[in-house]
Amino acid sequence: MIITSNDIYNISKENTKINYEKLTLIINDFLNSHQLNLKDINTIYLNRGPGSFAGIRNSFSIVKAFNLTNNIDYYCYSIQDFEGEKDIKYENIPHLCDKFNIKKNLINPIYLS
Repeated sequence: MIITSNDIYNISKENTKINYEKLTLIINDFLNSHQLNLKDINTIYLNRGPGSFAGIRNSFSIVKAFNLTNNIDYYCYSIQDFEGEKDIKYENIPHLCDKFNIKKNLINPIYLS
């Protein structure tokens, strides 16, 4: 999902080994289809689970590479981090990470009091 100030774009792909292997190509095609590139992205929100360990590991590796090569910040969250919230939607994840003080650039978030 890409959230801009004006629009929300999303894509769904089957959770398969083939898609893991071409994840960067899928991301690039998705960005290109909306006339965007990595330089337009400033923050990525990565769901760290529950889910497929291989999928999460591969996704995290790619996000970490984007962080290192393009200085894109990332937040690793779990839906379980937002305990007590009703009607959680992916487009609200940036707001929820702020609300629950999810710290950026960490695999396991640190909660600030």
